[in-house]
Amino acid sequence: MKKVALITGITGQDGSYLAEFLLEKNYIVHGIKRKSSSFNTQRIDHIYVDPHLSKNFFLHYGDLADSNSIFNLINKTKPDEIYNLGAQSHVAHSFLIPEYTSEVTGLGTLRILEAMRFLKLKKTKFYQASTSELFGERDSTKSFNEKSKFNPKSPYGVSKLYSFTMTKLYREAYNMFACNGILFNHESPRRGETFVTKKITMYFAKKFLGYKGVLYLGNVNAKRDWGHAKDYVEMQWKILQQKKPEDFVIATGKAYTVKQFVNMCCDYLGLKIVWKGKGLNTKAYLISGKKKELIIKIDKKYFRPLDIDYLKGDPKKAFKKLNFKFKHSVKDLIKDMLDSDINELQAKKNQYE
Repeated sequence: MKKVALITGITGQDGSYLAEFLLEKNYIVHGIKRKSSSFNTQRIDHIYVDPHLSKNFFLHYGDLADSNSIFNLINKTKPDEIYNLGAQSHVAHSFLIPEYTSEVTGLGTLRILEAMRFLKLKKTKFYQASTSELFGERDSTKSFNEKSKFNPKSPYGVSKLYSFTMTKLYREAYNMFACNGILFNHESPRRGETFVTKKITMYFAKKFLGYKGVLYLGNVNAKRDWGHAKDYVEMQWKILQQKKPEDFVIATGKAYTVKQFVNMCCDYLGLKIVWKGKGLNTKAYLISGKKKELIIKIDKKYFRPLDIDYLKGDPKKAFKKLNFKFKHSVKDLIKDMLDSDINELQAKKNQYE
């Protein structure tokens, strides 16, 4: 019989890639999406089939802030595996809407775990999408692993720490197969434009096509461990295929500054830039012959009230136990994002010409 998976946050970056991955493995996939007055399914439209015709892929309305909808969907679908990828996942925005972030990103996990416990789904495996934002300060090892100290610096990180701890508690108290994947930053062409990597690649895609505006960034010296979402969703699945439930750090083990990410984008597009100044006075200029064009400035509104300037993961455990192998480097990721953004913008331009 086919395995059944239930994915919260299926309309997001990870949810869409995970749905593709599981469908290729012949799963029956159920996804939960929030009710909206506008369509928000663009990341999964290419795999969506009319529910009258589909036998493997189904979408349901639900909300992690609503216990009844979560309970009813789990009871209806009786999944073999649950992947909780739904969250208010923007770190900076979590400072603006901390209560909502806590309600969805924190308590939403508890609602799923309680539904599993009440329904006595002892054979169902649960994956909780955790985050490198659990780690708030650089430790003496210069990278973070499963034993590193947690010290989140945002309402999002605190909410994810609650979810992490609850997942571990239910595993130990009720003998559930419940696991946390502590995933470091992972990006893709499907990343939302409010995230800095997508903001950068979309800007340079526009610049490549003749755009004349300026890109405003925050802390360009912040260092992050960036990978491709396609690699990371495969690890989410592998975590639930183990004989016993455990928590894993998923990361590349390499970190780059935002400034370095910008430079790699320019290298791929054949653009020459130079950086000038420090702190809030940092600027970048595009050099073309004897011309110098200001293209990047710093805006303090993009700095968080508390910022983490360094996040690099130590994936040794995942490499060993999950046979974790990356198929994409950070340069592959940047190429994928820029190519996609340029093609998308070119298609829109052609549409209106």
